[in-house]
Amino acid sequence: MSINLTKNLLQWYDLYGRNLPWRFKGGAHPDPYAVLVSEIMLQQTTVKTVLSYFERFMQRFPTVESLAAASLDEVYFYWQGLGYYTRARSLHATAQMIVNDFGGKFPQKKEDVGKLKGLGAYTMASFLALAFNQPETVVDGNVIRIICRLYHLTAPLDELKDIIRQKAESLTDKNHPADYASAIMDLGALICTPKKPRCAFCPFKESCLSFGRADIEKIPLRSKTAKKELNGFVYIVRNSNGDVLLRKRLEKGLLSGLYEFPWSETALFDDAADSGLFVTHIFTHIKMKLNIHQVRQTQAINGDLFVKPEDLDAYPMSTLMKKVRQKALL
Repeated sequence: MSINLTKNLLQWYDLYGRNLPWRFKGGAHPDPYAVLVSEIMLQQTTVKTVLSYFERFMQRFPTVESLAAASLDEVYFYWQGLGYYTRARSLHATAQMIVNDFGGKFPQKKEDVGKLKGLGAYTMASFLALAFNQPETVVDGNVIRIICRLYHLTAPLDELKDIIRQKAESLTDKNHPADYASAIMDLGALICTPKKPRCAFCPFKESCLSFGRADIEKIPLRSKTAKKELNGFVYIVRNSNGDVLLRKRLEKGLLSGLYEFPWSETALFDDAADSGLFVTHIFTHIKMKLNIHQVRQTQAINGDLFVKPEDLDAYPMSTLMKKVRQKALL
């Protein structure tokens, strides 16, 4: 069964698979660097979002050497808006490792690839398959959904990890692993979608045990995590010249290394004036609302700096801070 399923999937992919700038149909991609950049960008981010960022990033950093030689601030600048900035830091560190520790050549052994920053089990498998056509099994949310529906696995996901891995490995094409990895991703993105799957066009439909069943959209069974709500304050601090205060986040956490307007869940300034404006932003499990306050202050402290409003574009900021800037008309 698995052989026929995989054959059908590859035939479908040859006809309908997406043409993406980091993809090469027919085998390994000729440039492992393009695969590395795309795979790290695609972590918890959709293909649609990544496309424009990938092109811009690759124009500025066309080789692993150019990325390794760049400053981290510049890397953040070309990453800003893509989110999950620890990925940018990991990618930069990995580029430096490849240049300094591997002589500029991409490692192909799993134990060596495992030393690179920012590559978890899925990303490492995907990188080895796409960049070097190695028979690695990729298992992410798309693959989990496909496997669960194909075999009508309705138990909670926590109880299915081993069987999902086993069945995913049995489907993996050992002769065409690069194309298979791309194909199974596209099947999940284009056909076996979370809602309203296009089952009539699926290459697995003749064998899928969930085909035509009313519960297909409920598979796989995931536990729902409620979003935490967070309220706080963000401050537009100006000096007598009208310059705006920025601070740089420490190299820890989700938005590390980026510049931001001072903000906190509790009040930072006693004499702040409420502007009546606010911004909202949703992170993975957090819904945040920040009320915008105005403050006058003459000096920057603790390493903060005052920046002319017209120069703010030079400082990489998160999407949240860009919303604040837009709302405050900066």
